[in-house]
Amino acid sequence: MKYWSCCKRKTSDFNTFLSQEGCTQGKHQWKRKDTGKKVVPCSPDEPFSSLQQKISPSLEQALEKLKLTQENAQEIKEEDSDEIKIGTSCKNGGCSKTFSGPASDEETCLYHAGVPIFHEGMKYWSCCKRKTSDFNTFLSQEGCTQGKHQWKRKDTGKKVVPCRFDWHQTGSQVIISIYAKNSVPELSSVEGNSTVLKIHIIFEGEKEFEHQISLWGVIDASRSLVNMMATKIEVVLKKAEPMSWARLDLPPVAPPKGDKKEKDVDSEDECD
Repeated sequence: MKYWSCCKRKTSDFNTFLSQEGCTQGKHQWKRKDTGKKVVPCSPDEPFSSLQQKISPSLEQALEKLKLTQENAQEIKEEDSDEIKIGTSCKNGGCSKTFSGPASDEETCLYHAGVPIFHEGMKYWSCCKRKTSDFNTFLSQEGCTQGKHQWKRKDTGKKVVPCRFDWHQTGSQVIISIYAKNSVPELSSVEGNSTVLKIHIIFEGEKEFEHQISLWGVIDASRSLVNMMATKIEVVLKKAEPMSWARLDLPPVAPPKGDKKEKDVDSEDECD
């Protein structure tokens, strides 16, 4: 629940919370009481920089143990690349079926043609938008599109998958925990500027996770870092100012009524 301590009008919706009319009358405050700094928007053209990586001993040991297995698997794949083995999982998003023989090719595949979306605590596929806050419920959602099973990867050999993550904060930092096991440091990166974060993670050999976040507050990317561990990744963001964040990402800005189409076009140009 979200509410102001002064009037306690509780709501679970963040946009409703932001639109609540104030309960106290007084003079406008154009400057911060503590620093005197005026709030100004950051430039959308600000360049990105890669956050420093710190690799834990636990991840190094896990990757070393997997190295031989991965090399053997690659050799088998190269020697017998045309064969579809029994038990091979379908590569279409949201499909959990496995190959059991030629009859599997005749089955109808129910899958999600869109991409996974994680926003304001809700999880859903962009194609059907059946929202849920429970990650396991999201993973078990039946596909909304019918087609043929895809037993082989189409291009890079990486499978784009949803990955659970959450966040918490201290007075000076925001910490994002991404629950990706055995991530590959050489193929993974987190880039950021003052207000935007781009996350690209390769983990468990063939899984890929990508996510971009428009941050609620301002960070110092040069003093932020990425802790890579065997069981998860922690993105530690240094706050530009020691203030509390109401949320991790910025809520979408709704266009004015009657001017939606024109506003959407302008917004796309600005974001690009």
